[in-house]
Amino acid sequence: MPIVKNVSRAVSQLLQSSGCGCGISIVPVRCIGVSPRQVASDASFHSVSFSESDHPRVLITGGLGQLGVGLAKLLRKRFGKNNVILSDIRKPADNVFYSGPFIYADILDYKNLREIVVNNRITWLFHYSALLSAVGEANVPLARAVNITGLHNVLDIAAEHNLRLFVPSTIGAFGPTSPRDPTPDLCIQRPRTIYGVSKVHAELMGEYYHYRYGLDFRCLRYPGIISADSQPGGGTTDYAVQIFHDAIKMGKFQCNLKPDTRLPMMYIDDCLKATLEVMEAPAEALSMRTYNISAMSFTPEELAQEVQKHVPELQVTYNVDEVRQAIADSWPMNFDDRNARRDWGWKHDYDLPELVTTMFSFLGSDSRIAQAN
Repeated sequence: MPIVKNVSRAVSQLLQSSGCGCGISIVPVRCIGVSPRQVASDASFHSVSFSESDHPRVLITGGLGQLGVGLAKLLRKRFGKNNVILSDIRKPADNVFYSGPFIYADILDYKNLREIVVNNRITWLFHYSALLSAVGEANVPLARAVNITGLHNVLDIAAEHNLRLFVPSTIGAFGPTSPRDPTPDLCIQRPRTIYGVSKVHAELMGEYYHYRYGLDFRCLRYPGIISADSQPGGGTTDYAVQIFHDAIKMGKFQCNLKPDTRLPMMYIDDCLKATLEVMEAPAEALSMRTYNISAMSFTPEELAQEVQKHVPELQVTYNVDEVRQAIADSWPMNFDDRNARRDWGWKHDYDLPELVTTMFSFLGSDSRIAQAN
């Protein structure tokens, strides 16, 4: 390490004494054992560690997706409104913009992202920017850039500034050769979508950065997430959200998966609770960097039957999308999440009947208000 610092100092002095008189910035120097992108020793910025503040300073990337807004709301209640910054490359709705700090952040712009972390003294980073399964298959180059190149930028910045980093993974990180019922934390992973491949890449890179650079990397494999707060966003499990909207608005629903396609699912409140719990868990309690989490597992037919208890006139038909069906058939039917339950006390609150009742309590009231207006 002294050798690297001396070399960096010598290069800095040499460039500063350049005869042209031009202002030359020092390019970050790679340094073994500290972080993959190590800034020069005389770089001027201010940063604090988590131990120096009462609460973590949080940045959420890709925050306008299904989970980001809900996570920001939960974290602001826990840590204070101004300690949680939501970010995205899209324009937020007014209610989101005025609910707390929001900034533009492009994860493909390394310099801008690094400035955000430094200027806002970020200590926790939740990285939600990603293209989901079906959307990713429709635009593989974009998915590769966002899901992989963007991840590399986040990993480097998190390692450089000693952040606690959360990156979600997915049931899509498994493939047709993985055990499906149940699927353990550690098993063969050979996904056949760019989304799945990018998530396996994220899991392995995060674990590597943890052991190589000491990065506090934490990851959960989410099942299909069901929420009343957002519209379906291109995921293979999004039928389980769409059915509620269609049941209320039209009284009929056309499913793009076979009626007996079993997949693990979870209500969003359980998902957000698990995310916060694993981030708050003591480092010594974690036996691995990536955990499965589960709550329930059902088929489209089972979900439809439960929905029809609330909307008896609902008509359900099936028009199978071969691309989505092939993806679903390669995914787990049930998650084995015993390690999460043992290590940091994970426990879900919502089963299928409670999920359906809760969704209708939100969407049903919203629909009646809209009709009245």
